Amino acid sequence: MTNNKAILIAGPTACGKSKLAIELAKKIDGVVINADSMQVYQDLNILTARPQLADLAIAPHRLYGFVPGEETYSVGRFVEDAGAIIAECNETRQIPILVGGTGLYFKALLDGLSPIPPIPPAVRAHWRAEADRIGSQKLYDVLSERDPEMAERLKPSDPQRIVRALEVLDGTSQSLAYWQSIPGVPTIESEAAIGIVVDPQRETVCRNSDLRLEWMVANGALAEVATLMAKQLDPAAPIMRALGVQPLMAHLQNQLSLDEAIAATKVETRHYIKRQLTWFKRNMISWKWLNEQQIEIFKENILQIIE
Repeated sequence: MTNNKAILIAGPTACGKSKLAIELAKKIDGVVINADSMQVYQDLNILTARPQLADLAIAPHRLYGFVPGEETYSVGRFVEDAGAIIAECNETRQIPILVGGTGLYFKALLDGLSPIPPIPPAVRAHWRAEADRIGSQKLYDVLSERDPEMAERLKPSDPQRIVRALEVLDGTSQSLAYWQSIPGVPTIESEAAIGIVVDPQRETVCRNSDLRLEWMVANGALAEVATLMAKQLDPAAPIMRALGVQPLMAHLQNQLSLDEAIAATKVETRHYIKRQLTWFKRNMISWKWLNEQQIEIFKENILQIIE
């Protein structure tokens, strides 16, 4: 592991972190690397607020819009992909700038992942089918009986993690709790990381998210959702949980007016912002939390900070 620096920029949606990453990349010859679990998908360029052509012309961007919506992109795959790009940056003496709102991606890079062996496809398929057949609550009851320690960590309303716990139990003969107790290998050493959380006023973020959504709807978000609907993906696919997908789908199916769909998405986004901030405050206490004025000072002094 090299000691080359890496800049990590987290923050709630619509807080301006992507703009900051681009400005820094231009100033320090950096490479912007996506750390947002929805911006990896090809299908929703506008609705997930991926960088647009003008942004891409300013600085190199990686891990944006390269995964088909039919696939499930995992934290493990992100660590592999990001690690390879960080290694490239180290060789070319460019600074990797990881930016996004998915806290688990940053945590995985800094802490490493538990060494869980690959799960046989048949085992994975079995528990996904069981989830569809019996539902989340009954699946949780199965987990409670077979692995009470993991059941205590999960909610009955979280079928994705319940399925993961059961497939790991069957596929490895060990509880997921056992694997999670084994330390992982960091991709980025903590002393090499410059971690910041963009922290504007909550009212500012919510206002920005509202305005951005209105721009999205006026600039192609509905067409993106219509194209996604035509694929008839599994409703449990991660991309189907992207902010705005379900309300806008309901509008296209004549279940909601456009105004109702926009209002529902705004509420959904505000709840998501609150969850993001709660997670960051719990898990990123040691990071630099910067308001708008502090961000300007950070940008001015970035070269000295890196050195």
